[in-house]
Amino acid sequence: MKSKYLPVLLIALPLLFASLQVQSQDVSATGTFSGDNKHVTTGQVSLVKTDEGMSIVLGADFSLDNAPYPSVGLGKDGEFLLDIAKLKSLSGEQTYLLPASVNISDFNEIYIWCEKFSVSLGSAKL
Repeated sequence: MKSKYLPVLLIALPLLFASLQVQSQDVSATGTFSGDNKHVTTGQVSLVKTDEGMSIVLGADFSLDNAPYPSVGLGKDGEFLLDIAKLKSLSGEQTYLLPASVNISDFNEIYIWCEKFSVSLGSAKL
């Protein structure tokens, strides 16, 4: 009776494994957020190369106190230069895919930025 299930398993298992995709990731740089302009911004951030391109990954320990219209962006040497996306959440792990046109070597900082007042809420040197 057990042998009648063997053909089903032989068909189902390869299909199951074929449907599972393991995405390779390569961490290019990491940093730790510190707050700016009296805001509390903490946690790790990484630039990660995946099969889809470069991404900004906020760590599970990421946290931002409340602020209007926070976004994630890139900068260099203390200057905010490029807005990437609106912040999805005030805490926790989040991933933001960078546009293919972004040359990551032009930047050395990740920013949490307040669009409304054009000020940094926090930044991390990479």
